[in-house]
Amino acid sequence: MIVAVLMALQVVSTDSLPTVTLAEALHRGASLDPNYVRALGQRNDAEWSRRAALSALILPSISLSTDYQLYSRDIFNIGTSNLAGTITTARADARYEIFAGGRKLAELSRSRAELEGTQANEVQAHFAAALLIESNYYDVLSGRELLDVARAQLQRSQEGLAAARARVVSGAAVQTDSLQFILDRDQARVNVLRVEASLQVSRLQLGRRIGQPGGANAAALDTLPARELPYTLPQAVQLALEQGPAWKISRATERAAEASLRARKAAYIPSIVLSGNGTIFDATWPPSGLSRASFTVGVIWPIWDNFQRELAISRARTTHEVSRAVREDLERAAESDVTAAYTTYTTARAVLDISRTAVVVARENYRVQQTRYRAGATTILDLLEAQNRLTEAEAGVVRSQYAARLAVAGLEAILGQRLFSDKDQP
Repeated sequence: MIVAVLMALQVVSTDSLPTVTLAEALHRGASLDPNYVRALGQRNDAEWSRRAALSALILPSISLSTDYQLYSRDIFNIGTSNLAGTITTARADARYEIFAGGRKLAELSRSRAELEGTQANEVQAHFAAALLIESNYYDVLSGRELLDVARAQLQRSQEGLAAARARVVSGAAVQTDSLQFILDRDQARVNVLRVEASLQVSRLQLGRRIGQPGGANAAALDTLPARELPYTLPQAVQLALEQGPAWKISRATERAAEASLRARKAAYIPSIVLSGNGTIFDATWPPSGLSRASFTVGVIWPIWDNFQRELAISRARTTHEVSRAVREDLERAAESDVTAAYTTYTTARAVLDISRTAVVVARENYRVQQTRYRAGATTILDLLEAQNRLTEAEAGVVRSQYAARLAVAGLEAILGQRLFSDKDQP
């Protein structure tokens, strides 16, 4: 019954699915990740914030306006010096803050720090998206290889069943040997169906990441041994501190908070504002009658605002202290975080080498047990145990191989740079 139900979960033929390389998947998938799209938008906002702060530092604000007024009875029109039922005006206003107590410079510093932070955040989001894409990509590849392992297990079970039946017919074994292999064969069939179903889901998930409806297939990667990392552990720690996205974001956030605190303190200092106005009056539009111009130099000195300045400064100071604590904590955690990712890869490399050796040993042990069983020198339980160990060893190689690749992706996400060139975008 179980087999009949699982038979309905057949995998879509790989011939009908497009195949993508890892570089193509990374290129297509990054622009579709919501967090990466959000990071791009935040960087764009920060760029405009910096432009606005720079413009406010050197340029005045200018506005143009006009209006047309209609009255129920004639009134004096200053533009024509006569009574009229309509009055039109056109105005040009300009305003420039000559001195703001350092607030504009502080705002420029804050916007620059914010831009640096969003640029680092974009890099972080890019590598986070790449990590998800690579995980799905490796799921497809490992699923295909695990499917081969499951099918090989099924083939061995069928061969063992044939051998067991031959021994039962010859009287060298009891009927339970055949029953044991029948059970093992059915379990192997169920395992094949489970792996097929998992592979189908992995292909659909990869398709989701790269915007491919119906799923996608992953192009095979090289089977070369896992390579040495291009950096030693101390170098990797130093690299993370210097250019790791998380650390760059924390430093930029602290600088932005410090600049915001300086801008808030500038509220205690008087500001000097230069403003100009030009107005034209008339009874028709466009107005061309009497014109007036004015220039004003004003000094604004806030004296008392019911502790609103103090409240703003207190909040800005708290934000600065928190951002500094976050930055210091990240710097203290750099060694442990990088070490964890670094050793995960080196451990995965060692496990992969051991797993490959384990396959050689398990395959030879299975061959010996198979020969001994056919000769009647061992029991069916020993043969089945050797068969299961071989299957586990083959599956262990697959998992270790892609665990090593995923560990590299995790370390790349921390450092914010590619460690090997095989994932360069097309």
